[in-house]
Amino acid sequence: MTSTTPPAPALTRPSRSAPRPPSPVPVLAHLVIWGGAAAVLALWWSDTRSVVGVAGWLTGAGRITGLLAGYTCAVLLVLMARTPLLDRAIGTDRLARWHAMGGRYTISLACAHVLLIIWGYSLESRTGVVDQTTTLVLHYPDLLKGTVGFLLFLVTAIVSARAVRRRVSYETWHFLHFATYLAVFLVFGHQLSDGADFTGNRSAQLAWYALYIGAAALLAWYRFAVPVRRALRHRLYVTEVRPEAPGVVSVYLSGSRLEELRAEPGQFFRWRFLTRGLWWAANPYSLSAAPHPAYLRITVKASGGHSAALARLEPGTRVLTEGPYGAFTARRRRARKTLLLGGGVGITPLRTLFETLPGEVTLVYRARRPEDLALRAELDGVAAARGATVHYVVDEPAAYSSPLTAEALRGLVPDLAERDVYLCGPPGMTQAALRALRDAGVPRRRVHHESFAL
Repeated sequence: MTSTTPPAPALTRPSRSAPRPPSPVPVLAHLVIWGGAAAVLALWWSDTRSVVGVAGWLTGAGRITGLLAGYTCAVLLVLMARTPLLDRAIGTDRLARWHAMGGRYTISLACAHVLLIIWGYSLESRTGVVDQTTTLVLHYPDLLKGTVGFLLFLVTAIVSARAVRRRVSYETWHFLHFATYLAVFLVFGHQLSDGADFTGNRSAQLAWYALYIGAAALLAWYRFAVPVRRALRHRLYVTEVRPEAPGVVSVYLSGSRLEELRAEPGQFFRWRFLTRGLWWAANPYSLSAAPHPAYLRITVKASGGHSAALARLEPGTRVLTEGPYGAFTARRRRARKTLLLGGGVGITPLRTLFETLPGEVTLVYRARRPEDLALRAELDGVAAARGATVHYVVDEPAAYSSPLTAEALRGLVPDLAERDVYLCGPPGMTQAALRALRDAGVPRRRVHHESFAL
């Protein structure tokens, strides 16, 4: 195979930018979200003259939970629209956690809405729950569609549950989430047709339309139009696939005007390789070398069918990409000293930060065996070039192993509590590291965490 890439990524000088204050965007986002929820409750309050009897209380609670469920659906769509402002200021990983937490709230509210409305209506009409359910679903406008949407939400929630999620491939989970777009559309129609707070209330209807049309516009632009435009402009293709460690390969890519992507060290893209068996999935992989005007590089471990197939990519394979995404960058730095703590293939974004972060930087890289330490020669080269420190910790052989505890980390980095910490690795290692850092006295605001669980 002929290589058209340099023998190794050219080293980039560390930035000299000073630590930045925290961004106000996360706080503002919380205020906007909770302010919207308060407005939804105000809508119910303004339309409710009185609540009488048990049936009235149950129906009123059902209306509130339905309104909040509809509102949170729109919020969830906005959170995952990949809007650059939110993505850079809050981070894709953090937005994904907000989205997952919001999804649990939404499903809980939707279930409560269904149960409370059926119960309240059955008490009011003095009919059985089954008869009342049949009447609602079959005879109320758009409620059959709303029921289908609700069931789609339930299926997505079950697939996203932690116990099930571990047994489902990323690609399957990702595609099942597309069903939620249909579910939102179906439920939206039901709310406007049957919601007591919307029927006859033109202002409320217009506000609801504006909320959902705004969310749909963000999704259409940033998740579909922008990636297509970038694909046509940058025309990415594979130039080389290079083994790095057992089951780990680096994929080099080139194209046109790569500098216009404005990627930063620590960020990732979603990559769609246009070849048999891979074209239908866009998976997230971090850059493993500092962005270069002539090429980009990702380093991937074979942990599933998609990632394993990358080792068989042929030069010239066309690539569609979305991004760059993520706030796991120098923008998060608060202190003048930094610890990079990585495990396994989590070294990929840390490799770029190790090279480019300003100030005093120490890298701790954990792996199962010495041969699993991918990019080790490059890391040693970066350490030598910038006078930084790198510690390798392996589980096997046992003589070189070290527990992931506060004491062990302080033994490697005595001034740990004074540093920013960038953390990236498998979930088990990450959770242990978070506990160790907390025990070591590192403030939570200075622990910057990148998860693989998107």
